[in-house]
Amino acid sequence: MRITAADVHEVNILDELIPEPGSYYVMDRGYIDFERLHRIHRENAYFVIRAKSNLRFHRIYSHPIKQESGLICDQTIVLDSDHSSQGYPDKLRRVKYYERETGQRLTFLTNNFEIPALTIAAIYKCRWQIELFFKWIKQHLRIKAFYGTSSNAIHT
Repeated sequence: MRITAADVHEVNILDELIPEPGSYYVMDRGYIDFERLHRIHRENAYFVIRAKSNLRFHRIYSHPIKQESGLICDQTIVLDSDHSSQGYPDKLRRVKYYERETGQRLTFLTNNFEIPALTIAAIYKCRWQIELFFKWIKQHLRIKAFYGTSSNAIHT
């Protein structure tokens, strides 16, 4: 399998994904495609994704939060726009979080209603470590394509 840099940034890569039940898939908002996210949900896997600012939804329930933790809200929502709600007809969880280190307000969507809201923010934060790793690779190594996804393929 040959994966190029262009392949990694396309939402179409989600079509190649075979979701494993119980796994977490963490993505930036460029990968929002509610039909594809619903497929992950139907396979009993979880996702955490940054929400776009123009997301149309209505709140069903607001879960209690501790504001001193950085949480702004923890809500159960459903999507409002026809296209989005047809693609993802089930409920979603919307977590809004204030990142003190950067001063950013981040909004996440997930299909996991069991774990604490702060854990959702922490899962997404871990994604940044991977982003920084790939940024370092791009800046310091001349890699045009990955020829596999195993540890051995990457070392090679």
